Amino acid sequence: MLKLKNYIKKHKIKTTVFVVILAFYIFCLPKQLFKEPTATVITSSNHELLGAKIAEDGQWRFPHNDSIPEKFKTCIIQFEDEYFYNHPGFNPISIFKALSANLKSGSVKRGGSTLTQQVIRLSRKGQKRTYFEKIKELVLATRLELRDSKETILAHYSSNAPFGGNVVGLDAASWRYFNRNANELSWAESATLAVLPNAPSLIYPGKNQERLLKKRNRLLLKLLKNSIIDTLTFELSIAENLPKKPYPLPQIAPHLLQRISKYYKGTRIQTTIDNNLQKQVNYIVKSHYNQLKQNEIHNAAVLILNVNTRQVLAYVGNTPTDKLHENHVDIINKPRSTGSILKPFLYASMLDSGDLLPNTLVTDVPTQFGNYTPENYDKTYDGAVPASRALSRSLNVPSVRLLQEFGLDRFYHYLKQLKLKDLKYNANHYGLSLVLGGAESNLWDLCKSYAALSSTLNHFSENSSEYFSNEFCEPTFLASETIDFGKKTTEKTLFDAASIYLTYESLKEVNRPESDESWEFFDGSKQIAWKTGTSFGFRDAWAIGTTKDYVVGVWVGNADGEGRPGLVGVQTAAPILFDVFDLLPSSEWFSKPFDEMQQVSICKQSGHRASQHCNDIEEKYIQISGLKTKPCPYHVLIHVDKNENFQVNSSCEDVSNIKHKSWFVLPPLMAYYYKTKNPFYKPLPKFRADCLSENSVSIEFIYPKASNTIFLPKDFDGETNELILKIAHSKPESTVFWYVDETFVASTKDIHELGIKPKSGKHMITVLDEFGNEAKRKFEISN
Repeated sequence: MLKLKNYIKKHKIKTTVFVVILAFYIFCLPKQLFKEPTATVITSSNHELLGAKIAEDGQWRFPHNDSIPEKFKTCIIQFEDEYFYNHPGFNPISIFKALSANLKSGSVKRGGSTLTQQVIRLSRKGQKRTYFEKIKELVLATRLELRDSKETILAHYSSNAPFGGNVVGLDAASWRYFNRNANELSWAESATLAVLPNAPSLIYPGKNQERLLKKRNRLLLKLLKNSIIDTLTFELSIAENLPKKPYPLPQIAPHLLQRISKYYKGTRIQTTIDNNLQKQVNYIVKSHYNQLKQNEIHNAAVLILNVNTRQVLAYVGNTPTDKLHENHVDIINKPRSTGSILKPFLYASMLDSGDLLPNTLVTDVPTQFGNYTPENYDKTYDGAVPASRALSRSLNVPSVRLLQEFGLDRFYHYLKQLKLKDLKYNANHYGLSLVLGGAESNLWDLCKSYAALSSTLNHFSENSSEYFSNEFCEPTFLASETIDFGKKTTEKTLFDAASIYLTYESLKEVNRPESDESWEFFDGSKQIAWKTGTSFGFRDAWAIGTTKDYVVGVWVGNADGEGRPGLVGVQTAAPILFDVFDLLPSSEWFSKPFDEMQQVSICKQSGHRASQHCNDIEEKYIQISGLKTKPCPYHVLIHVDKNENFQVNSSCEDVSNIKHKSWFVLPPLMAYYYKTKNPFYKPLPKFRADCLSENSVSIEFIYPKASNTIFLPKDFDGETNELILKIAHSKPESTVFWYVDETFVASTKDIHELGIKPKSGKHMITVLDEFGNEAKRKFEISN
């Protein structure tokens, strides 16, 4: 140490020069050798290529890959640098031979560069090939050898070597020329790619095939002589054909690639996509598109989620349509009118809050809310229908009436907790049409929500009746991400497990399309909770279904919003949904969450908790919150004669002859429509003529609707058609007197319908029965 100090003191200049040179040598090599933009590459869950987006400079240059196939590694070393593992970055013998040959010829005829030097030359793109540049490359090559391993240097070379045209790097070349992964190449294919960087212009469709073939076969012969391959392998290899022209890169999930490239440009991303499933779904979408386009329906999207991991298994953002019909648009995250697809959330919300039981009768009659008049799809009414059946049949009027009863703001609060990002306005902006498609959402958010509900049920059953705090999380298409469902808790996240289960029980009964209509009679059929939706104007068709393990979402329509006749969820989206479910493994049905349920007596006819007058009772499990619902209001105790033909009371019949009977009675307007669908519905018996009635009387208008503006058409003779007035009376045998604008018109008995021809303008109808009961209705006649 003392001698070194003395030497430094005596030779300060030499020491300084040495230190400067050493520092220059240490820091002469850039930390990042290659800074050129790279392609965005996505792979499946098992590393199969799904697609790639070309780099910004127009080159097919895949991101750096540390993994080099053994065949290519052997070929490139044998062809370019046989002593690669033995030299320090340059080969003096090769340099001397190259220098001698070039001096004799007076031009550059031979190169003596090692693979390490070629890596340096590739990184110093654009430099002239001079002797001074060669010295720089040599210095940098030795520095690279000191910094990186031999395998890393080979990886640099294979990822950045030119392979002809705009193809850079082994990975891109393997797909462009042989349409498969580099580690799947044969010896002949590996040898072909090994000789290409030496003369990348050799590959061009239809040109230079003979020269390329000779170079490849010479390398294969060298492999044979060095006992790297045997004779049979050599003969089979030289018999292989050369690539004629570049292949297009796979585009198995182009819209997912488009989405990923926005956030992970120029990187290689392993996704959660199941490659085989993605290809099969692509085929299904293409098949249905070929049928749908006959009706000028050009776009569709499909998303498949794994409920348990919340991973995306398949992502089809659009059909293989053309540019004119916007095939580049990724529909999955685009806002579209929801149609009826939000109805299950209203049903679950009302179950969860205890405002409804699964089969409670709900009203289905013509209804008007101000200027808003919802209608069922088939324009008919049931009068009263079980809530679960109203959901499975997707009836509009009961849904809107339930929403009004439940409260628009309350339902909106539930939807906001689902994190539907396209729900941008306040509740009043959407109004009661919120549940029928007045709002917008997207396939991603809707599938995410259904997956969260299914996962809530699964976790509740698997974790001793506990919930997870982060159940309503974002799904992922990145294999590197693992979903964190949060902490276990006894508190529900949004809906309790019983409400979700009962909602799914209803959705399981939705009628399937065409050939699947009798699905419940086949033991092997899959139990799926599913729902369709159709937006106003036939612009959007939805179908979303879930099993214990999978959620499948389908949207069908036109990206530009053009509506088409027949663009209905059950006809266009549902067939795709079930074709996709046929690809997925069968799942057991959800376990019943008994800890959130209680068995109670239910009135079979009304679906309410049984009252003392209900005579047809069944024991059912309901959600615990449903215990606060009121008992059945539709069963009343009446008094009839011995033959049960008339109602009687003590004013006309001896008490000993009076029978007490429970009777199912609906309000007049509900009963009017209910009896058309339920022929066994029996209205209350009339009071015997000699009895004094004790019953209250109810009158309800069927038509016209409140504050309605009516246009009366003319017939072929030019005569204006009549306006038919209708009411429902709880005692239809009563005489009803009709007044229009306080002028008596007529009276009716039994059938309370009346035809009139009012003049244009506003009018008031008044009906008065023989007991003095009255009802009024305003309407307007327009020319």
